Amino acid sequence: MITVSQLLRSRAANNVWTIEPEATVDQALALMADKDIGALLVVKDGNLVGVFSERDFARTAYRTGKDCNAMRVDELMTADVITIGPEFTLEECMALVTRERIRHLPVMDMGKLIGIVSIGDLVKAIIDSQKGTIDNLQNYILGEGYGR
Repeated sequence: MITVSQLLRSRAANNVWTIEPEATVDQALALMADKDIGALLVVKDGNLVGVFSERDFARTAYRTGKDCNAMRVDELMTADVITIGPEFTLEECMALVTRERIRHLPVMDMGKLIGIVSIGDLVKAIIDSQKGTIDNLQNYILGEGYGR
């Protein structure tokens, strides 16, 4: 079983993009567009206090009736953050994002933020793992192992 720790080590870049809760929504959206990401971790004094995602903006900002450019991140962020540890397996993560209907899981290790895993990361890693298993089986069947 593949763990989150293994997934984080295998990625070319493991950047964790953060923003402060007092930042404007416009600043957050600009950073997300610049980095081509769907969520930012909201950090205050070194502590994770929320997640700000495209979904938070799309689903919440419109309902407020306020000028979105002037709103603060902490007005729209998800404050009740579900986190995982590096020992979680990909299967446990998939079950969690499915059950909780979330797309991003901050990774904490001994109280320290060490990464973030998105549902896209999980799906890609699971597909890659399954492809590896299929390739190995095909090589075994077509190669030296099967029927000899």
